[in-house]
Amino acid sequence: MSAMMQMWGMFALLSILAALFVVVPFLRREKVIAVDSDANAERIAIYQQRLDDLEQEFADKKIEQTAYNESIVELKRRLLNELSPEKQLNARGNNRIFALTGLAFLVAVSAVFYGFTGSQKQIEDWYTAIDRLPEFGERAVLQQGEPLSQNELQAFALGLRTKLAESGDDAVAWMLLGRVAMSLGDNDMAKQAFEKALVIQPDNNNVLVNFSQVLLIEGTEPSMNRAARMLSKVLQSDPSNMDAISLLALIAYERQDWEEAKAAFEVLQSSMTQDDPRYAMISERIHDIEHKINPDAHAHEENQAPAGASLTVSVSLNDSISSQLPDNATLFIFAKAHNGPPMPLAVNKLKQFQFPITVTLDDSMAMMPDLKLSNFEKVEITARVSSDEAVTVQAGDLEGQSDVIALDNAPSIVRIEISRVITSTGS
Repeated sequence: MSAMMQMWGMFALLSILAALFVVVPFLRREKVIAVDSDANAERIAIYQQRLDDLEQEFADKKIEQTAYNESIVELKRRLLNELSPEKQLNARGNNRIFALTGLAFLVAVSAVFYGFTGSQKQIEDWYTAIDRLPEFGERAVLQQGEPLSQNELQAFALGLRTKLAESGDDAVAWMLLGRVAMSLGDNDMAKQAFEKALVIQPDNNNVLVNFSQVLLIEGTEPSMNRAARMLSKVLQSDPSNMDAISLLALIAYERQDWEEAKAAFEVLQSSMTQDDPRYAMISERIHDIEHKINPDAHAHEENQAPAGASLTVSVSLNDSISSQLPDNATLFIFAKAHNGPPMPLAVNKLKQFQFPITVTLDDSMAMMPDLKLSNFEKVEITARVSSDEAVTVQAGDLEGQSDVIALDNAPSIVRIEISRVITSTGS
């Protein structure tokens, strides 16, 4: 029996119990009234028999008039005492009608109440997610069939969480949940899932690499330090792990450790052929790092436009929230694909800035080799001021966002005004 059938079976059982609670009192009342009517008939018959005896004794002059009258009064008093008002009432109408009326009222009220407050659609989606969990796993992990849509990813996450609630010692399921949460842009859920997976399998390289990616997206100094330690652990057991090398290169680049970043990107490039779509982007990144190491040697290239897609972004701050600009703030300006993956395609992080400010976003700022501006047709630009150096949204951050931009028809300058304060992570 499926979980959905079990749920409806429980609903049916509860409905039957509620119906019995309403109907049984009516049927029991009818029985009590019938028994009381028979008892009353017997008491009245006894009264009539005693009255006849008194009349006969009076007729035979065995008792006086006064004694006769007092005896009749006493008989009547006893009868009234023995017959309570409730026991003298006769059942009016058919109690089955009252029972059916109560049952109909119960059904109507329950239906209306459930219609307004119930979550039937959510419950059905929940059980559907559980039933389709193996199918989602095959499509997500084994790449069989169509890729999962956003709604199916959410259902997959729900099914995994339900499975893990029943059996929380499955490291593979925790890792899958973390990867799905990353795809949904839920970094908090991803971190919690990878933490659980690491407790069970602390030396699993796949978990360590995926967890490091989440920490890198978070962007704070402690998270990047932890990611670096995890990736170093991966390379100790698997020195040729390209995913770990790629992430270490990004961490070194973010820390402006140009020599280490250049070495890591050169290792990556050496593992690829020139027809690999990532080869050109890594070459651009290495060229950019070389320029940063020795800017004089590349001074003649400064006026040249960067290879691949690029956007010039001008960011201003609305006067109404300028007083809420935090001290020691960090400005993130990043591009994301419209209706695409949640990971930024290009990120510019600034510790020293003054509004208005103009920056350029291009392919050299991609966080992952296969996720860059030139790979997508439409993007959205976000400018966010954070007080804790984290690119993930936090309450109290200041934010502004552009309209959807088509890269083949982008304006010469994309203008963004930071005009709102994030009050919660759902804002």
